[in-house]
Amino acid sequence: MKKVLYKLFEHQFLGREEAREILQNIALGKYNDAQVAALITVFLMRNISVEEILGFQEALLDMRVKADLSDYHPIDIVGTGGDGKNTFNISTTACFTVAGAGFPVVKHGNYGATSVSGASNVIEQHGVKFTADIDKLRRSMDHCNIAYLHAPLFSPAMKAVAPIRKMLGVRTFFNMLGPLVNPSMPTYQLLGVYNLPLMRLYSYTFQKSGSKFAVVHSIDGYDEISLTSDFKVVDTSSEKIYTPESLGFARCKEEDLYGGDTPEAAACIFDNVLSNKATAAQTNCVVVNAAFAIQIIHPEKSIEECIAMARESLESGSAYSKFKQFVELNS
Repeated sequence: MKKVLYKLFEHQFLGREEAREILQNIALGKYNDAQVAALITVFLMRNISVEEILGFQEALLDMRVKADLSDYHPIDIVGTGGDGKNTFNISTTACFTVAGAGFPVVKHGNYGATSVSGASNVIEQHGVKFTADIDKLRRSMDHCNIAYLHAPLFSPAMKAVAPIRKMLGVRTFFNMLGPLVNPSMPTYQLLGVYNLPLMRLYSYTFQKSGSKFAVVHSIDGYDEISLTSDFKVVDTSSEKIYTPESLGFARCKEEDLYGGDTPEAAACIFDNVLSNKATAAQTNCVVVNAAFAIQIIHPEKSIEECIAMARESLESGSAYSKFKQFVELNS
């Protein structure tokens, strides 16, 4: 590891195979915590390269506990995290909204490393027990249109670095890897990123894999469509900048999306959105993210049609019904 660190300190980049081997060694516990923290710090000081992220991705996927749910042709909605905004769990809420609209979802998530409440925090708040049992996951898909994959159960490397990430409390390249290593390898993916260089990086990575995807970024720095500013969407065939107003939404403020100071507070907002009792800003933010996810699955539909489907999922109670079934099955 010393050699690797000196190489990185001299502003050199890792090759794809080298990056792959390093991640494997982290999972095997071959490096101490200080060495791993030093490695992580390097990638806070410069952008990760495509070859590095592909090597890290390959290592994690090679070592993953597989969860073959490919016959459902699911979608995942996820943000990289690390935007420093401490929003409520927008992506997770959007996942249940999409499930309520009738589309299969396999959500891959973890505890919050840079925010108060990650996807696993908010789901665990409701008494859900995480599992890697494929029969239980398939039952959840059959009854609720959604399964939840808690990252540490499926990725030994993620589990190995979890305490270090938590102690550092800042975004790391593991934030970047999370969206690329859903062990179910979903057919579709909506990914939110916190800056434009990452948007280019992920777009290139998804294109190489042949995924059906959209990458979204709010220009004021959110790793999702926040409706606090204009936002950019890159998919398999186009790049476009939208304004909230062009889609019929009122522009909201940063404080409108604040997730609170505790996981309990974030879970309360999550419940309010799904039960159609949230503020207009909270609901609209979830609706627009769910809508762009639906459009990846059905690119022939206009975004206005997809917005209507997402809103109907919440207003009809379908999203909340799916969530209650999910909790009942997985607790």
